[in-house]
Amino acid sequence: MSVELPLWRAISYFRVLALAYALLRYLNSFHEFDHPVSGWIYFGALVIWTLATTRAFAGPERCTWPVLGTDLTFAVFGIVMSGIIDHPARVHAGAPTLPTIWAAGTVLGFAGKGGWKPAAFAATVIGAANILGHGGISPDNIHNIVLLMVAGCAIGYVIELARASEAVLTRALQVEAATRERERLSRDIHDGVLQVLALVQRQEGDARELGRLAGEQERALRALMAGGPLPGDPASSGTDPAAAQDLRRLIARHESERITVSAPGTPVLLPGQVAGELAAAVGAAVDNVRKHAGAEARAWILIEDEPDAVTVSVRDDGPGFPAGRLGEAEAAGRLGVSQSIRGRLLDLGGTAELYSVPGEGVEVELRIPRSST
Repeated sequence: MSVELPLWRAISYFRVLALAYALLRYLNSFHEFDHPVSGWIYFGALVIWTLATTRAFAGPERCTWPVLGTDLTFAVFGIVMSGIIDHPARVHAGAPTLPTIWAAGTVLGFAGKGGWKPAAFAATVIGAANILGHGGISPDNIHNIVLLMVAGCAIGYVIELARASEAVLTRALQVEAATRERERLSRDIHDGVLQVLALVQRQEGDARELGRLAGEQERALRALMAGGPLPGDPASSGTDPAAAQDLRRLIARHESERITVSAPGTPVLLPGQVAGELAAAVGAAVDNVRKHAGAEARAWILIEDEPDAVTVSVRDDGPGFPAGRLGEAEAAGRLGVSQSIRGRLLDLGGTAELYSVPGEGVEVELRIPRSST
């Protein structure tokens, strides 16, 4: 409703201003009417009605069809009444009706509520009242009817387009959000499956450990297919994903004889979800080192805590890879870099850059701006 609300506020303000204009016109000419008291009674009721429905005309939820029907009745009654209480010579000379341009607010209300077709209906009813009850078919009446029809249909058509565009945008945002969540779950499962396969390949661990990990992946896959939260996900565990965590502790677990971790002496605090996703991206980079750099390759992890960003670099001394290799891997369905690393950083509002020259190893630079956290 964000697109419509400014239009509804404008209609609400227009009705009040049009009422003030109609009152000033009548105040200036009421002595020329045959029955001026009747006009003042009508304006008293019109003032009460307009002020009472100001909030109703500020939005489509409160501006119901009964409210619009009553508003149309006030407009038609005032037009017909003008032909009865005004002097016949003034009516034939093209004198304005009692509500004057206030009746246009009724047409705009119909346009906002239902589009151009209800607006055309309201404009037709008001035009018929002008012809039958105030002056007949005259240039002034035809001119006013055309203006009401054009304004009402134009505003109604614009509101219909705005509603359709907003519905399409809302649907697109829902699809995008669902797709991003699906990719996030897929990354977690991808990393877990790689962990299980790595244990099997190295033939480490007993059958109990492999069974536990395989069971976790089974539950994760079932959760992914059912659309539910992953086991261990902050949303399902009840933990606060915004609680600060020290990134150093999450990354220190990768340190080993062949992997060196260098970090600041003070805690590198990030929101829990951000720290967890960044650490998972680092873990994916470390897994790539173990898998592709060779059994004797070494790796260095450097954590830099800057005022405006947190940067983690993962560098190895393996064989590296030629230009275009990542694109070929992604085309072949191997999404470790594109999803587990770049995808995570993109969701966090950060960047992931990979640099490699054949024979000189690979460097992965992960950067999270503080403003995005």
